[in-house]
Amino acid sequence: MNQSSPEQPADTVARLRATFRTGRTKPVEWRTAQLRRLRDLLTEHREDLAAALHADLGKSAHEAHSTEIDFTVREIDHTLGHLADWLRPEFTAVPDHLGADATAWTQYDPLGVVLVIAPWNYPVQLLLTPVVGALAAGNAVVAKPSELASATSAVIARLLPAYLDTDAVAVVEGGIPETTALLAERFDHIFYTGNGAVGRIVLRAAAEHLTPVALELGGKSPAFVDRGTDLAVVADRLARGKFLNAGQTCVAPDYVLTDPETATALESALARAVVDLYGTDPSASGEYGRIVNERHFDRLTGLLDSGRVVVGGANDRTTKYFAPTVLADVDPESPVMQEEIFGPILPIATVPDLDAAIDFINDRDKPLALYTFTDSRDTRARIAAETSSGALGHGLPIAHLTVPDLPFGGVGESGTGNYHGRCSIETFSHRKAVLEKPLG
Repeated sequence: MNQSSPEQPADTVARLRATFRTGRTKPVEWRTAQLRRLRDLLTEHREDLAAALHADLGKSAHEAHSTEIDFTVREIDHTLGHLADWLRPEFTAVPDHLGADATAWTQYDPLGVVLVIAPWNYPVQLLLTPVVGALAAGNAVVAKPSELASATSAVIARLLPAYLDTDAVAVVEGGIPETTALLAERFDHIFYTGNGAVGRIVLRAAAEHLTPVALELGGKSPAFVDRGTDLAVVADRLARGKFLNAGQTCVAPDYVLTDPETATALESALARAVVDLYGTDPSASGEYGRIVNERHFDRLTGLLDSGRVVVGGANDRTTKYFAPTVLADVDPESPVMQEEIFGPILPIATVPDLDAAIDFINDRDKPLALYTFTDSRDTRARIAAETSSGALGHGLPIAHLTVPDLPFGGVGESGTGNYHGRCSIETFSHRKAVLEKPLG
């Protein structure tokens, strides 16, 4: 738990709820002031945050700024620029039987006290971007950073109380005991990003209070590569999307689906793309990260026997370095195809044609994202119509989450609920129906 706040979780939630009941968080002026202060935190302490991200995950300064700090700043700027419009009442027609003097509209009401539980892989972005939405919607917030990214957690726990309204925003650090204690409390919304196993725990705890929950989970996000595509471009974009943050990205391409002939050509193209990105020795590259801890490192090494190593495979448990790795000749029943990889291993699985690829995808859990690399409009249309995924990206992985007004979230096993931009206001608010009829 945050050492600067000796409160028990029950006391923290009660204190924030008392603040919310005063109406303090509801005025737009309070909301925008908190967002501007959060922006100040990110810009004034960007080097502190970047250093913490490097300590936790080996992130380069460029990656820390672009995917974590500046990403969140852009979300704040977009929200500040549109918040007044998003919050305007939306009027609707009234049936004739209620009379011409009746008026009806909907308005967004804040929910109350919101709990945001963040993962370790993007510990700034995936904690503070939901917090942006919760504050913009007028809520009080308990922020729970991941204990696995301990350096980043400590920086956030130190800085958030110095910048934001401490009567309405609290940080609780810690591991399973602290999270369990928080989940025993009654919140008005819980926003969890992580894996499905913990997601089920969160959902069961929330059910005790009938608390609404957004679950941002993961899954095995396929990338379909069609015949006849420019494999140099495909390989470059696949490698950039897959090996960002050493593969520890929930929307990274998890595996490639293509026909056998294309797979053979793609192997050499991916090998060249890895060298272009990180050199012949990625361990010496300042742009390549590290695995978060030994447990995840050991899990990844256990997947290497699932196929023939095309490139990579080298690893060092002492430094938690795991080379960008491509596996070929991968059996669909092998271990690497059974769980979300969440690391720098890209398996290539072969299918005879598009029909088989669609069946392959549909036979498995619905993914958080699905990517296609094809010049065929018909192929893109078929995949869009015949598969289900949290998001669909044609020609470029990961980039959809940088579009602030696209909803980001999963479906089925990959999650429920979404956020970013206006979608965050909808997630962290109640859309209340109002009818007004004059007396007399």
